[in-house]
Amino acid sequence: MKGRKVMLTIARLSLFIALSVSAATPLIAQDAASSRDVIEEGRPDDFYCGERKLGQWFYCAKPRPKAEDTQSSPPQQSAVDRMSAITRELDELKARAILDPSEENVIAYVRFQREQLDRASTFSDTWQRALWQNPDLDYTLQRPVSTVGKRAWLDNRKADRDAVLTNLGQRYGLFYFFAQSCGACDLFSPILRSVADSHRMAVMAVSMDGGPSRDFPNYVVDAGQRARMGVPGNETPALILFDTMTKRTIPVGYGILSADEIMDRIFALTNTKVGSDY
Repeated sequence: MKGRKVMLTIARLSLFIALSVSAATPLIAQDAASSRDVIEEGRPDDFYCGERKLGQWFYCAKPRPKAEDTQSSPPQQSAVDRMSAITRELDELKARAILDPSEENVIAYVRFQREQLDRASTFSDTWQRALWQNPDLDYTLQRPVSTVGKRAWLDNRKADRDAVLTNLGQRYGLFYFFAQSCGACDLFSPILRSVADSHRMAVMAVSMDGGPSRDFPNYVVDAGQRARMGVPGNETPALILFDTMTKRTIPVGYGILSADEIMDRIFALTNTKVGSDY
C-alpha cells in the first residue's frame, strides 16, 4: 500500500513538471522573440540583456561586422595620362639640360630619351610582327610598297583601266573648255586628243573666248553651256566628264594633265568607290 502511494506521488510530480515546462516554453520563446525584435529595433531588453548579460547568443548583442578597409586604392592612371607624363618628363629633362648643360643633366636626359626610344622600337617590332601574322591588317597586300609588288600592282591596274576606258565611250563623253589665248591649252589639247582617239571617246570642245583650236577644229563657242553645266569659274583648260545616262557632269580636272593622269582620274571617278583605292 505504501509503495502504491509513492508511485502515485512520483506520477503526480512528473505530470506537474511536464505541465510547467510546456507552459513555460511559449513564454520563453515569446520573450526571446520579443528580445530579438527589441534588439533589431535597436533597444536591448533590460532584463535579459541588462541584468543577466546573456550576450549575443540570446539576441542581446549582435556580433560586430568586420571593419571594412576605408582606405580605397587610388584610381589607376590611364594610358593617355601616362604618355602625357612621359612627354612632360622628357621635355623637362631636355629643357633642364639645355638651360643648365651640366654632365649630370645631359646624362639624365639622354638616359630617359633612350628608354623611350627602346620602348618605341619594341612597339614598332610588335606592330610589324602583328601585320605579318594577320593579313587582314596588312595594307601592303592591297597597295604594295615594295618595288616588285608595286610594279605588278600598277601593271594590273593599268590593264584594268585600259579595258574599262575602251568601253567607256559608250556611256560617257568629255567636255573640253579651252581658250585661244590660253598657253596651257596649247600644251594640253594634243594630249587630250591622243587619249580620246586611243579610247574612242567623244570630246566636245568649247571655246571660252571664241578662238579656234588646232586639235579640235569642230569646236563651239561658249554660249552659257559652262554655267548651265554647273562648272565653276572660267579657268582653262577644264575637262568635264558627262554621263549620258544620268545627265550628270563630273569634273575631271583643271590645268595641264598628263595622259596617265587623265585616264587614272576617269577610271577612278567611274569605276572605284571613294576610299577603296587608298
